[in-house]
Amino acid sequence: MSGFDDKDGLIWYNGKFVEWRDAKVHLLTHGLHYASSVFEGERAYNGKIFRSEDHSKRLINSANILGMTIPYSVEELEAAKYETLKRNNLTDAYIRPVAWRGSEQLGISAQKTKTHVAIAAWEWPSYYPVEIREKGIKLVTAPWHRPPADCAPTQSKAAGLYMICTMSKHWAEEQGCQDALMLDYRGHVVEATSANFFMVKNGVLVTPPPDCFLNGLTRQTIIELAHKHNVPFEERFIMPDELKDAQEIFLTGTAAEVTAVGQIDDIHFTVGPIITKLRSAYEDLVIS
Repeated sequence: MSGFDDKDGLIWYNGKFVEWRDAKVHLLTHGLHYASSVFEGERAYNGKIFRSEDHSKRLINSANILGMTIPYSVEELEAAKYETLKRNNLTDAYIRPVAWRGSEQLGISAQKTKTHVAIAAWEWPSYYPVEIREKGIKLVTAPWHRPPADCAPTQSKAAGLYMICTMSKHWAEEQGCQDALMLDYRGHVVEATSANFFMVKNGVLVTPPPDCFLNGLTRQTIIELAHKHNVPFEERFIMPDELKDAQEIFLTGTAAEVTAVGQIDDIHFTVGPIITKLRSAYEDLVIS
């Protein structure tokens, strides 16, 4: 099976389009050695990228947090993303903008490096098969925790922050689960490896405050939809022992969209009315 380096198509690379297989970086790229890289995950529905401008603004902000300056404006990134879809004849697709420090300097200091930017897009169906999404995915609590905001750039969508996510997801998959539940450094429930966390308890939709993890754009959208559809909502810290009293649990993210959770460790949940309502509202919104 071919990998992501072996596809037909074009990738926008530092302002120009290059053949997919020719979009390469040098071995001594700073981003590879020191995780000086930020990225976005975006979806296009019927040719329209959902919250596209918000994603472009977040990419620039993520880079700024890491001390990197992206040499393109929001408007230039927007034009490049849509041109990438057009050049690859895509209307329903996943879009991956990424920025990284180059190979001009190698070491902890990186002031002399150039910030490179690329945008790729490809067809990508639902993150989980429909039958799994309908009954809910299975999670297991990860052994690694999210760090505090004074120990990592937690409000940046930085590549380095996903190392413990890969470790946690691999660990979960080895146990027959689809994903892992992440706790923070205090032991609070915060998210899955690449999606935000929502719980329904006593008819109230609850999600943790994003003080040490990324405030996802899909998360923000679901909160807006909850208010619009008169779903009682509360943002507060969640302790793991509360999960046993939850009626519904779901995850949100660009890739996951709105995905029900059927089990966490030994606790089971149902796909209830609030998940169904918000998932339907979200699906209607992204194709509108």
